[in-house]
Amino acid sequence: MRPHTNLRARSAFAGLGAIATITTLAVSPAAGQTEYRSAAPNLTATPQGQAQAPKARTAATLRVRSARTNVLLGRRASVSGTLRPARAGRVVRLQRKGAKGWQTIANTKTNVSGRFSVGVTPRSTGSAAVRVLFAGDGGARPARDGLGRLNVYRRAFASWYGPGLYGNPLGCGGRLSPGTLGVAHKTLPCGTRVTLRNRGRVVRVRVIDRGPYVGGREFDLTAATKQALGFGSTGYVQTTR
Repeated sequence: MRPHTNLRARSAFAGLGAIATITTLAVSPAAGQTEYRSAAPNLTATPQGQAQAPKARTAATLRVRSARTNVLLGRRASVSGTLRPARAGRVVRLQRKGAKGWQTIANTKTNVSGRFSVGVTPRSTGSAAVRVLFAGDGGARPARDGLGRLNVYRRAFASWYGPGLYGNPLGCGGRLSPGTLGVAHKTLPCGTRVTLRNRGRVVRVRVIDRGPYVGGREFDLTAATKQALGFGSTGYVQTTR
């Protein structure tokens, strides 16, 4: 008889995908004893070829708390607010709508409380729709909030007209009445939109007539426009054109 004989038996359950325990039968002729030893294999398996599911992004809320969007040329327009959920370093963009769509004109980052403040000093007069935008990131979805219009003004000397002229034809078509909103201008094309501001009041009207023909005056306001602005007889108004 050989000094030492090892007998190993392995079993597997075909079709069930189970892994069996390996049993070792050891026979020792010297001692005349038989020992059984079992070893359980590691059953932990790591799936392969499976992509980890993307982490769901939370809804974001962007809120404007204060906005300075009526400014004279050379002055700073600014917006402040909050972005939730709060996290430092998230980018908030101030955007203006132009002929080619929304364009970013300034941007900033939130602080740890989600607060932000962003501003810009416009280089020309004009009026355009503006908004603030958070484009989203790995943790939160995009959000935005509208601001109405950003109006950048210059000062212009103006007068008004109406009584005694009601019923007369207008230079751009139609007839003047006490309720007609609009302005007269010597060169701006008929139909041009003009935003005017006086003592905190703002109106947006069209060029509907020609004039004024008194030296030094750029605009003639109709009676209805004068009333909406709280304007006197002559003086300066703020205009985006």
